[in-house]
Amino acid sequence: MNKKNKIKIVVNGKLLTVNIKFSLKNLIEKFKTPINKVAIELNEEIVDKKKLNKIFLKSKDRIEIVHFIGGG
Repeated sequence: MNKKNKIKIVVNGKLLTVNIKFSLKNLIEKFKTPINKVAIELNEEIVDKKKLNKIFLKSKDRIEIVHFIGGG
C-alpha cells in the first residue's frame, strides 16, 4: 500500500483509509448503502445527495451515515 496515495477519514466513528480522489459516492457504494434510506453528514453538515459524485474526501474528514428505520 502506497501511503502517498491514501488518506485517513472517519466514518461513523471508525478510522478508514481510502484512496486519494475517493468521492462520497464511492464511499456509499463501498458500504452498499441504499442511498434513498440514509442521511449523510460531512464534517457536521448535511450533504445534498445529488452532489455525492462531486464531493471528494480529504484527510481527516468526518462522515456520518444515518439509516432511516420505519416502525409503528
